[in-house]
Amino acid sequence: MKILANEIKPGMIIEYKNDCWNVLKIQHVKPGKGGAFNQVELKSITKGTKLNERFRSSENVEKAELEEKKFNFLYLDENNCHFMDNESFEQISIPKSLTGEKHKLLKENLEVSITFMEEKPISIDLPNNIECIIESTDGVVKGQTAASSYKPAILDNGISITVPPFIESGEKIILDTRTLEYVKKVN
Repeated sequence: MKILANEIKPGMIIEYKNDCWNVLKIQHVKPGKGGAFNQVELKSITKGTKLNERFRSSENVEKAELEEKKFNFLYLDENNCHFMDNESFEQISIPKSLTGEKHKLLKENLEVSITFMEEKPISIDLPNNIECIIESTDGVVKGQTAASSYKPAILDNGISITVPPFIESGEKIILDTRTLEYVKKVN
């Protein structure tokens, strides 16, 4: 699908120079002399390389055709995450490298959205909030300032985060999967 270069937005996936690119940043520039253009920072989905490119506002760009499907997480092995399609019950495996740190947050039967391009998985979106258990955390230091002083904690899945001083080891919390930040305590 063709779109104008001035319609490009961060997070969009475009086809350019025989590759697929994720749009990271965009800046609209209107110089004193000459036509307006967009300065776009792109990251290759297949190679992981970055590219800064200029597109004139009137230029056409090919927007990639993406398909998003719901899957349930089944299990992890050494190199892959295994998922099952909610409708067809077909199983797929995705390399851990595609998920980054997110594979540590996967729990059995967790519903995720997997984005496909030409039937090849390119990204995994977890629910925004996930319940986790605090494995260990430091004790509160007496006399420490009360003004939002967070302390380090390690979750049951091995991820290190910071939590408010009233959170103790063994407690359940809600974690934001996009930022890996503490949201709230679960009672």
